Amino acid sequence: MTETGHWVHNLDPKLIYIWGDIGVSYYGLAYVLAFVFGIAMHRLYLRKNRSPLTLEQEELGLYAVVLGVLLGARIGYVILYALPEFFERPWFIFEVWHGGMSFHGGFIGVVFACWYIYRRTGVTMLQFSDIIAPIAPMGLLLGRVANFINGELWGRVTDVWWAVIFPRSAMGVPVEMIAPRHPSQLYEAFLEGVMLLLYMQLRFWKSDATRYPGKITGEFMILYAVFRIFCEYFREPDASLIFGMSRGTFYSVFIVAMGVFFWVRAYKRGEVPYPVHEPAPAKTKQNSKKKSKK
Repeated sequence: MTETGHWVHNLDPKLIYIWGDIGVSYYGLAYVLAFVFGIAMHRLYLRKNRSPLTLEQEELGLYAVVLGVLLGARIGYVILYALPEFFERPWFIFEVWHGGMSFHGGFIGVVFACWYIYRRTGVTMLQFSDIIAPIAPMGLLLGRVANFINGELWGRVTDVWWAVIFPRSAMGVPVEMIAPRHPSQLYEAFLEGVMLLLYMQLRFWKSDATRYPGKITGEFMILYAVFRIFCEYFREPDASLIFGMSRGTFYSVFIVAMGVFFWVRAYKRGEVPYPVHEPAPAKTKQNSKKKSKK
């Protein structure tokens, strides 16, 4: 705490140190936990016959989404936020240990993943995206919490009592002279993560939205973009403005437009039933004993 009563951010971005500065970071762990959550939820979808994929196709879908998110988020960050630095140092794109992942780039990567799954399985892009959308907010929640732990992507200067002093916001300046800022990472974690996750899960399980391919995807896109635009008001822009808007706001406008398009299109197209699969067998002690006898 400083004399003004504001907490000074001093969290270590590494959970465990293995050798020197090499270790397990909270940011990397956030991605791992998000993918594990996704697998667990999809297994539940399979048991309840709420997924267009089969159990055999699940692994293919996982690989496609993981590569789409990781490659898209990194390449998207470089193109959308750090293109000048890339031109100066092209190898910058590989320096992932310095951070730099973009939701909008990851979104584009998932679009390619949906297209790939469509080509390989015949499951439409929107049917596949509709089972990703209710899961994705968990990744946003964990990612924003990791951003806060890393002390990056801080908010604008403020004097509210819950403001945080981020030493990285003014390197080389004594802590007493650093202005407190909004912990905008936590605002995003709550809205884009907790609230969006609860809403999307509710819509997935308690409505007929999955009968209309693209409806759940559209709602996810609209709500994410609205929450992101709201949070951008409290967040310090991390790149030059476009038409007077932060880049996060500018790119999110297009996400809203696409979300509205998918939502309207879903209603106009009407219901499209999922292919019916046999529910994934639940593991029981009796089944495991039979297998062991064989």
